[in-house]
Amino acid sequence: MVSEDLYVIKNDGRREPFDRNKLVSGIHRATEKRPVDGEQIEMLIADVLAELEIEFDTEIPSRAIGEHVMNRLRAIDQIAYVRFASVYKQFRDIDELAKEIDGLQKTS
Repeated sequence: MVSEDLYVIKNDGRREPFDRNKLVSGIHRATEKRPVDGEQIEMLIADVLAELEIEFDTEIPSRAIGEHVMNRLRAIDQIAYVRFASVYKQFRDIDELAKEIDGLQKTS
């Protein structure tokens, strides 16, 4: 269970309370219309949160959240992974996206 005093450290240094709904929303958008069921999503979220709380205690860098989610999504559904990565990594152009997909294909 996520503690109530968990905070996210944003890339610009701001500190804000952790919002589980933001995490759930991002994962749901990435997995929309993909063969990923609700149980897989809940397990992904629980695993990511457990790892983050152990690794960072009460202040978690937002980049760590994104990295943990991407690692889990990569193993579950590659399309969902690319969707999430495209938002998280903020690809500037199609070449950056192509490099990410190429790297994904090489590790598969």
